[in-house]
Amino acid sequence: MKKQTATEARKPDHRLYRVQGDGDKANWTPIGAAWLHQDGNGFTIICDAVPLQGRIVMRRITARDNATTFEGDAA
Repeated sequence: MKKQTATEARKPDHRLYRVQGDGDKANWTPIGAAWLHQDGNGFTIICDAVPLQGRIVMRRITARDNATTFEGDAA
């Protein structure tokens, strides 16, 4: 069993998505999470997948997002 780092023990601040397509037809797939550094000048990013196509989008996690848990999120 992997030991969690201090960053991973906190809930992530942002979620990473692989996005293919544009507008209403875009397909968003969660691929990782990001934690804001304590000094506010960067992020620690953990990816469960790295896409070969599409783009990576990082979005702040909102209350609506918290209704769905993500494999990379710390419990």
